Amino acid sequence: MTQTLPHWRRNIYLFLTSQFLSGITSMVVQYAIIWYLTKQTGSATVLSFATLLGMIPMVVLSPFVGPFVDRLNKKLLLIVPDVVAAIFAIILSISGTIQSHFPLWLVFVSLFVRAVAQTFQMPTVQAIMPTMIPADQLTKLNGQLGMVQSANMIIAPALGAFLFALIPINYLILLDVVGAIIGISILWAVRIPEHPVIDDPVRVLSDAKFGLTRLRNTRGLWAITLLGALFTLFFMPAASLYPLMTMSYFHGTVGQAGLIEVVFSAGMLAGGAIIGIFGNWQDRMRPIIWSTIVLGIAFGAGGFLPGNQRSFIWFVAFNALAGLMGPFFNTLLMAMIQQTFPAAELGRVLGVLNSIMSLTGPVGLIFAGPLADNIGVQKLFIIGGIGALFCGLMMLVMPSVRTYDQRLHEKLNQQN
Repeated sequence: MTQTLPHWRRNIYLFLTSQFLSGITSMVVQYAIIWYLTKQTGSATVLSFATLLGMIPMVVLSPFVGPFVDRLNKKLLLIVPDVVAAIFAIILSISGTIQSHFPLWLVFVSLFVRAVAQTFQMPTVQAIMPTMIPADQLTKLNGQLGMVQSANMIIAPALGAFLFALIPINYLILLDVVGAIIGISILWAVRIPEHPVIDDPVRVLSDAKFGLTRLRNTRGLWAITLLGALFTLFFMPAASLYPLMTMSYFHGTVGQAGLIEVVFSAGMLAGGAIIGIFGNWQDRMRPIIWSTIVLGIAFGAGGFLPGNQRSFIWFVAFNALAGLMGPFFNTLLMAMIQQTFPAAELGRVLGVLNSIMSLTGPVGLIFAGPLADNIGVQKLFIIGGIGALFCGLMMLVMPSVRTYDQRLHEKLNQQN
């Protein structure tokens, strides 16, 4: 069992603050780039390709990032990607200042580099959490981390839409540099424990195989991982086209596109707050299953609405409900995984798990743009809702999945 640092609460909240401040500026820039592409092209194919570039690094690199997360200095693994992303933001800003429009290829390269940075940072944060806090606080603190991420997603679209209307995009991108400087400055003051395996040599393929084997041999968790991948296949194509759904189908504005992102994220913040306050459930699979079912119904319902401004109000309401259900799967599943495997193995296991769950996203996105351009973007929301509903029902009827947390609690009680 990992020994927690003294004054852990102050330390973890300092860490969450650094994640919030660096995350919000990065997301403002991300939204600005997506809205720029939507306004300039109006193409579902371009938006899908931009999202695809953001997912490829997660799929390809995650299994090989894990071994490095288990061994290298965690603080540097969080700082270096921020620095690299900031450098590319400066390059993109200079290019947009010299020319009247950004070269599309450079926008795509920038999105790809940002995704590579996130591929290193996400499993690092997930592996750090159980080393910084007591085990009995893990679910609640994961919920609070989810709240931080949701707060970013609430503030960033609204702030992004406001700044997008006021500041030229080539200057707005430089906000990424400001956020990196602030986040890194705070992170230097955070104490992050390192575990003994840090000096072991990295064997990329064998370590990735180790993570896959541990995942496959954990009864119930492998099925949950595959269902998560199936969920991503159906959900991600429509989720990548939110701006187009608002601006083209409902004939809305950039401000309304920002409103949808804010409302969805406000729902996620409320869901994260529920987990953060009441998160010590004895059976965490139950809220995971039912939240997935409700999310599927709410998400799919948006696709049946007529394409006018009156229906847009209902679309906002459905997305608030879908957002409320959003944090339960990832947050509660992450807490269970962190309790299932030792800290020294988490990077390798999470690397493989993140890769598998993300693998189907690019597959769906390859077809999403052309499909949306041909059958209508609203039909993809219906497909996504049906897919999420199916995944929730499958978790409900599979005993190894449904009882996973009950069996985990029994195992942890035997160890104590």
